[in-house]
Amino acid sequence: MQFDLTDDQRQIQEMAQKFTADAITPNAAEWDEKHIFPRDTIRAAAELGFGSIYVSEESGGIGLGRLEAALIMEAMAYGCPSTSAFISIHNMAAWMIDRFGSDEVKAKYLPSMITMERMGSYCLTEPSSGSDAAALKTRAVRDGDDYVVSGSKAFISGGGENEIYVTMVRTGEDGPKGISCLVIEKGMAGVSFGAQEKKLGWHSQPTAQVNFDEVRVPLANRIGAEGEGFRIAMMGLDGGRLNIGACSLGGAQRCLDEAVNYTKDRKQFGKAIADFQNTQFMLADMETELQAARQLLYVAAAKVSANAPDKTKFAAMAKRFATDTGSSVVDRALQLHGGYGYLQDYPVERFWRDLRVHSILEGTNQVMRMIVGRELTRQ
Repeated sequence: MQFDLTDDQRQIQEMAQKFTADAITPNAAEWDEKHIFPRDTIRAAAELGFGSIYVSEESGGIGLGRLEAALIMEAMAYGCPSTSAFISIHNMAAWMIDRFGSDEVKAKYLPSMITMERMGSYCLTEPSSGSDAAALKTRAVRDGDDYVVSGSKAFISGGGENEIYVTMVRTGEDGPKGISCLVIEKGMAGVSFGAQEKKLGWHSQPTAQVNFDEVRVPLANRIGAEGEGFRIAMMGLDGGRLNIGACSLGGAQRCLDEAVNYTKDRKQFGKAIADFQNTQFMLADMETELQAARQLLYVAAAKVSANAPDKTKFAAMAKRFATDTGSSVVDRALQLHGGYGYLQDYPVERFWRDLRVHSILEGTNQVMRMIVGRELTRQ
């Protein structure tokens, strides 16, 4: 059927669901409470190929499409959106190296990234350039066979823990055409990190500022040509937006399931809460909106895989709709739990916190609307 998953896609989804049920869901609350970065679990995911989902088979990855990647992220987010999103970001960094890097760069970094022995971060945002990403100031100056890099990147997932930083730097004029992309290693002289950020959610992954103080980076570590960095960064974000939308779908599905079970068990005024029409209407709306968001996201994923002309518009629409819908569904699930939903004894409060950031990162949902609006008025 045109709107159904293939047998292969279902097998991939089921494998990710089983891994989540066995390795993520039982541990996620402890990771959140104690701020544990679950390296071993993440590397176990890499053994299934989840560290190189859309790295080509020629480079040692599993070479799947963006829909398959979304299925994996959605499944893992059912257990822990924070951990699933971290794996998504690593995949984005690995894909950028595979898609745009030279054979030398690919051979240098991909083997250890595929196993997640070395983990990758995506470094675009700076303290003074968030939504206005093309205004970034981190500068790379040519000096012989090296670039000398100085500047800072903010809100970096994996900051201080990851070994590889795929970094957008300014090598030329102001604006997007002056930006290039370099692979920078944690151990290079002049690389340092800020304190770990204290966040509302996403407690299972480290987040810190990354600082570059005259870091010498070989010219060979550039991905793509000089001036191509912004285009590469935006292409990476098309996939990242799908994945973060998928993480919202997975987290919201978990909370919807929790709400159904809770309202069937919880009794008030002599009968189960689920028997009240108001509860059924709330659940019906949550299910309808979640299914609609899922279908849009899957269509957008197919368009990105096919390199369709409208892929960026669809990725933006899907990211905006899935993350807004996900947060709304989780909020209503918490409400249906009443006072218990506000307690850490129940998982919904963790998902409420974790999903809140999804409408900010990978481009805010206001920027998603700008992208869609521009496309519409350009036609």
